[in-house]
Amino acid sequence: MIKFYSSPNCPYCFTLKMFLKEHGIQFEDIDIAKNKQAVKEVEEKTGKYEVPVLDIDGQIIEGFDREEICKLLNIKD
Repeated sequence: MIKFYSSPNCPYCFTLKMFLKEHGIQFEDIDIAKNKQAVKEVEEKTGKYEVPVLDIDGQIIEGFDREEICKLLNIKD
């Protein structure tokens, strides 16, 4: 299960969404602008209030860390 915490005004979020979609990766898109609980979850997981944040089966990735994302999801990029 992949949770993707994002915001509609975040260009990095948009780029990461496109990257995941291009590679056929399914994820739950959680808009922190509309979900107050999601804001708390991001702060608990990262200690910050920044997006994008990916939660890949408990592994937290902050920002668009292409190398780490590819490694965890077995993407050959």
